[in-house]
Amino acid sequence: MSAPAGREPDWLAWAREMQAIAQTGLAYCRDPYDRDRYRQLQALAARAMAQGGPVAPVADLFAAQDGYATPKIDVRGAVFDARGAILMVREVQDAGRWTLPGGWADVNLTPAENVAKEVVEESGFQVRVDKLAAVWDRTRQGHGPSPFATYKLFFICAITAGAAAASLETSEVAFFAEADVPAELSTGRVLRQQIARMFAHHRTPALPTEFE
Repeated sequence: MSAPAGREPDWLAWAREMQAIAQTGLAYCRDPYDRDRYRQLQALAARAMAQGGPVAPVADLFAAQDGYATPKIDVRGAVFDARGAILMVREVQDAGRWTLPGGWADVNLTPAENVAKEVVEESGFQVRVDKLAAVWDRTRQGHGPSPFATYKLFFICAITAGAAAASLETSEVAFFAEADVPAELSTGRVLRQQIARMFAHHRTPALPTEFE
């Protein structure tokens, strides 16, 4: 079943929802018969997600999740220099495509602390986090398929110290004017229209935080 441009296929949303129901059921249910049914539902979700490919890796991924199923949190730093150019890094795990620095949020850190940590680790720059510019649902933004629901938090940041430095995760660090943003983006991490909105928030700091 195909889906309109910018919208994920229904089967992916159904498989993700089945996994969430199964995961939450296994977290709270104590009846052995119902637990077995939730395991069957989880196995069915893995088969649906695999779409005819290898099921075992997906099944292992789902089985490793526990507790109440909630969206994952991805943080991204929109870091601007004195010229108004935005900081981007080449993502090693995505064939050197460009993205805003960021990643999964770690426990015991605030969202702002998380994004500052990701920026320095991936680019070498220490930053001040000035503004939460956007909280977007990954799926509704039009990113590629993902087995889990994700909220993406974008922060406007300013450089306070450091120098450009690649890392184990990134192969290059550079700044780009809005007209020069690279065509080869790591679209699982960031989209062109999201970068455009970060430029808008940098130009007009009074813009309200965007959400959906």
